[in-house]
Amino acid sequence: MTEGVPSERVRVTGPPRRRPPAGRTSDIDAGTRLGGVYMRSLLREQLRLALGVLTVMALSIGLLPLAFYLAPGLSDVRLLGMPLGWLLLGVAVYPALVSLGWVYVRRAERNERDFAELLSEVDR
Repeated sequence: MTEGVPSERVRVTGPPRRRPPAGRTSDIDAGTRLGGVYMRSLLREQLRLALGVLTVMALSIGLLPLAFYLAPGLSDVRLLGMPLGWLLLGVAVYPALVSLGWVYVRRAERNERDFAELLSEVDR
């Protein structure tokens, strides 16, 4: 530090990041046709995953009200002193949603990791 000149402050928010390898990532950054193909493949895979998770949610949780409508006798069933519908829709749904969210995040991260590996293999 020189006298009379304050040093520049540096904000540290985490470990230094590596620079991404040049090559296919530059195609994506530049918006080339090849980069567009790579990005569309990742987005298509992520969309397929999201639609799969939404389908599972719709078929399991979404059909519960329909089941109670079609089988009115289920409304009379009581567990632990509470109606079955209240327990299923008010309690059991939340762990199922958390589980679906956990599965979605893990698989989305795996898709992104596979995409990054694909780009690094192509660059070699």
